[in-house]
Amino acid sequence: MKSQKIPNRLIMEKSPYLLQHAYNPVDWYPWTQEAFEKARKENKPIFLSIGYSTCHWCHVMEHESFENVEVANILNGHFVSIKVDREERPDLDQVYMTYVQSFIGGGGWPMSVWLTPDIKPFMGGTYFPPNDAFGKPGFISLLEKIARLWKTDSKIILDESEKSLRALRQMTETTESPSVPLEQKQLEVAYNHLKSSYDQRFGGFGGAPKFPMPAILAFMLRYYSRTKTKNALDMSLFTLRKMAEGGMFDQIGGGFHRYSVDKQWHVPHFEKMLYDQGQLACLFLEVFQITHEQFFAQVARKILNYVRRDMTGQNGEFFSAEDADSLTSDLPEKKSEGAFYVWENSEIIELLGPTTAAIFSFHYGIKAGGNVLNDPYGEFPNKNIFYVTQSLETTANHFETTPQKVRIILDEALSKLFEARLTRHRPHLDDKTITAWNGLMISGFARAYQVLHYAEDLESAVRATKFIRSQLFSEVTGTLFRRYRDGQAAIPGFTADYAFLIQGLLDLYEASFDDELISWAIELQKKQDELFWDDKNGGYFNSSKGNENVLLRLKDYYDGAEPSVNSVSVLNLLRLALLTENTEFQKKAEKTFSDFSAHLTSQPQNLPLMLSNLDFQLNKLPRIIIVGNPQDPDTKAFLEVIHQHYIPNKILMVVENSPKKKKNTWQSAFISTLGMSGGKATAYVCVGTTCQLPTNEVDTMLQILGQEEK
Repeated sequence: MKSQKIPNRLIMEKSPYLLQHAYNPVDWYPWTQEAFEKARKENKPIFLSIGYSTCHWCHVMEHESFENVEVANILNGHFVSIKVDREERPDLDQVYMTYVQSFIGGGGWPMSVWLTPDIKPFMGGTYFPPNDAFGKPGFISLLEKIARLWKTDSKIILDESEKSLRALRQMTETTESPSVPLEQKQLEVAYNHLKSSYDQRFGGFGGAPKFPMPAILAFMLRYYSRTKTKNALDMSLFTLRKMAEGGMFDQIGGGFHRYSVDKQWHVPHFEKMLYDQGQLACLFLEVFQITHEQFFAQVARKILNYVRRDMTGQNGEFFSAEDADSLTSDLPEKKSEGAFYVWENSEIIELLGPTTAAIFSFHYGIKAGGNVLNDPYGEFPNKNIFYVTQSLETTANHFETTPQKVRIILDEALSKLFEARLTRHRPHLDDKTITAWNGLMISGFARAYQVLHYAEDLESAVRATKFIRSQLFSEVTGTLFRRYRDGQAAIPGFTADYAFLIQGLLDLYEASFDDELISWAIELQKKQDELFWDDKNGGYFNSSKGNENVLLRLKDYYDGAEPSVNSVSVLNLLRLALLTENTEFQKKAEKTFSDFSAHLTSQPQNLPLMLSNLDFQLNKLPRIIIVGNPQDPDTKAFLEVIHQHYIPNKILMVVENSPKKKKNTWQSAFISTLGMSGGKATAYVCVGTTCQLPTNEVDTMLQILGQEEK
């Protein structure tokens, strides 16, 4: 039974996820005091459902259960039902996901958690089918059982909730412990552990499902840079190439899907997330700096073009995600996963003609009956997902032509398919702007401008930064907001919003050398310290002090799909310390390392990005200071050659010592003493306050940097 189209309270929200449920017959509440008061007043347990708008199984559970009047009647009669967008409230998601993972041994979305009226969890899970199946209770049976138990013996539930909360506190409590010395051997331990899980046949680490895990690959590249261990580079290159040639990469329109359900990178879960695009663009750019292979630059370019085309708002802001599901052409009322992206063989022949289709199908693995071999839910019958199965050379030999001609044929075919795909129903776009994810994407565009020198990349980074400053930042309080949508900024920013944006500002500074970016980064860093710093142990909590109706303040002790905020924050602090010579930043970085030292020693592979930053901390790092005008050709010559090389552990500054140039407030007295030599742009390579002889020659600077790297 389906609902009548009568809106519930969620109709007043801005979150696309909550709005998707605004016409459910369930009497949904957002996470508000009103809901908690109702639960206490009526003595009802809370049913908490957490998900996000581009989540496939969230859609399935909505259709099966939350649109079902029978389910709604049970929820409305016996529970207070609350919907939360995990992307708006990562603090709540982290608390209850930690509980669910401990309760059932795993997690995911939609997340379903039952709470007491004082928001303590007593039962949880993820997706539940509506009815009993395979000896397991369905959602309806579970709701009825919990409702009966609450009515007849709520003490059992209340006791369980207290036990759960105690266990959560024990699991997550940050206690002061002796700091473990951090040395280079932690890097080697992590490398060996990750190497042991490497898939030599298909790339990546571990088995299916396979996630891109940018933090691991970034660590591998930095480990290679330090040790010259070629295997670390080879694993990274092979993984990134297989990902980019696989179905997880949108071969037609660019951009990466969320993950691969198989180990071959062939069949993706089709949603596209902004935070993946930003991190992966940076990775492909770094690999291009190492190898100078155009393939990697082209993949980065396709990622950025996709984001600029499909995930950017009118004012330069970046949107959050595109859905896995979309409407099908043959059943226009039905959504299915990947409908926008998959093709039948007959469609390809009709669009490209038999000759071009034969070449295209050979290269991209197209089969007459479809190429999805593992399809447990029957979603891709007779469908093809493009992935590179034959190289250009093999394809050319097979059709007795040249690789150059094959490339032209394939590019023209992809262009035709792109135009044809525009006539299909696009996936739902989650058009909210998340500050943290915009920070990651600002880094992607800023780094692209540094390496590839396209002016539109710099423009994209600058526009997004200006949007956040004007719409998601309070000049009065100095605080950030988490989310902007439909003219409204809301939800106080979390640590990730500060840390990822600060990183973006520092990366954008190294592209534009706008001193105001550093001034704002310092202001935000001080506010992050004020709101989230752990005075007792060091490091940053994910949520601020006094966050209403949140059971616990937690920290991230692992780098996941998004990096740990502490991993990012450590590097921000180290960079700011070297830029400004402010020792307070250095002390906070060292205190954070101390807080994480036990984790870095016992399970270093869980914090690969933190380890990359430990590598930064353990070495005497070069500050490359160019004294000159950023717009002058001689200054640009220095910058271009620096960005051609992969030098991960460096600080780059441009100082314009001109009488007309207003001195910025963060520049140290030492930097102010450096001047131009012979009236030309001059490079200083400094460690601490000791600098090599200044030079006007690019080659001499590179020679000095080579000596520093040794």
